[in-house]
Amino acid sequence: MFSKDLYKYLATNTLIEIKGGLTRPTFLKIWMVEVDRRIFARSWNKSERSWFTEFEKTGIGEIKYGEKIIRVKGVKIDPGNPINQKISNAYIKKYDQPENLKYAEGISKPEYFDYTMEFKPQDYV
Repeated sequence: MFSKDLYKYLATNTLIEIKGGLTRPTFLKIWMVEVDRRIFARSWNKSERSWFTEFEKTGIGEIKYGEKIIRVKGVKIDPGNPINQKISNAYIKKYDQPENLKYAEGISKPEYFDYTMEFKPQDYV
């Protein structure tokens, strides 16, 4: 389980920073959701070179929230896992602002289930 301050950050911020693998020099701001005290993100672009594919290759990376950086493990979620629907619901609930809703609805479709990553704590930097 992550620290309480990360869960609080996720509950009060729409963007969080991520860096997949060991070689990327910069963080990327993405959407992330919490479901049942577990943390997930989906790759919007589904590109061949992304934070998501780096986590697939290496299994590790970092999350930055505020001034804190934590090392994390990334585990791809099976598209058939029932948790995917809960993740979709969390995206629609969290990103319900008028400017975000169409993207939240898009990333909540089953075609994005194969681009879902769960993050687990590794240690603090």
